[in-house]
Amino acid sequence: MHGASWMTCSHIRAIQHPNDENLQEKAWGAVVPLVGKLKKFYEFSLRLGSQPASHPTSPLRQALAKQFAEILHFTLRFDELKMTNPAIQNDFSYYRRTLNRMRINNVPAEGENEVNNELANRMSLFYAEATPMLKTLSDATTKFVSENKNLPIENTTDCLSTMASVCKVMLETPEYRSRFASEETASFCLRVMVGVIILYDYVHPVGAFAKGSKIDVSHHT
Repeated sequence: MHGASWMTCSHIRAIQHPNDENLQEKAWGAVVPLVGKLKKFYEFSLRLGSQPASHPTSPLRQALAKQFAEILHFTLRFDELKMTNPAIQNDFSYYRRTLNRMRINNVPAEGENEVNNELANRMSLFYAEATPMLKTLSDATTKFVSENKNLPIENTTDCLSTMASVCKVMLETPEYRSRFASEETASFCLRVMVGVIILYDYVHPVGAFAKGSKIDVSHHT
């Protein structure tokens, strides 16, 4: 999702002029590919939420930690863009209304991106969240902890607190920070640090902000 790609108000003009068929066609043509993107991101969130977390002592833990960091970065970046693009939900609502009208009138819709009512309802709930991807990841992490009571919760919280500490050191140590190829690397570390602190707060019994937490939030903010 790119911010610039969602700068459209075609559906607003179409709503204001419901009898202008040319305008309706233009608005529909603009909204359909955007809804296709929304559908793909929603389907990705389903895969994200269903993937079992790997055991922190896995021999591939370094590679897994990097992959996990990439997921966290994507999650927070996606939610940032979603929050700054309120047109997303408006466009999706317009798409649903128009699609229903087309079905009533037996007008064929574009099959590839068509979203049935059940899927549309689930997508609406997903995009209604302030931070949909982060909620998906947080729920998946909480579910993993609750369903694997044979694993000490410290296995998960220690992994998260370690990642937060590593990010903090990389951001605060001039020697490491000077090796960053660009400010994007710093943004990456910052998002990952924020992400793991939020997840820690979700899964730890007393949270990340309680006294005695392995994440010293006062020094991470």
